[in-house]
Amino acid sequence: MSETGLRFSGVVDHLAVKCSDLNKAVQEYKKLGFTVETLYEDWAMMRDAKGFGIALLPPNSKHPPHIGLRVETQEELEEAAKREGRPIKPHRDGTLSFYTKGIDGNVIELIYYPPDFGKKELSKAS
Repeated sequence: MSETGLRFSGVVDHLAVKCSDLNKAVQEYKKLGFTVETLYEDWAMMRDAKGFGIALLPPNSKHPPHIGLRVETQEELEEAAKREGRPIKPHRDGTLSFYTKGIDGNVIELIYYPPDFGKKELSKAS
């Protein structure tokens, strides 16, 4: 634990929930006002107007249901991963993160979004 007694800190970035049909779930979240940030065959990230995310996990997803906490710097992520004894994994969307157990076995993902996150996708769309 750090000097403050906290294992790590961050803001809630997203909740990752199971879904039975990814395409149908994406359409339903769009009706609620969410937009698609990332869409792959095995998961999707939806965001509301304020930036809160819902990660949709179909049956073939390798991601566990979890609470995603966003940290502001890569250094914060590295320090937390070291304290937790977890490896940091780069993701295909450009983020870096690690999973660890929370309270009562609920999985927590600490995630870092680099400054250029999303710019590659924007340049592809242009």
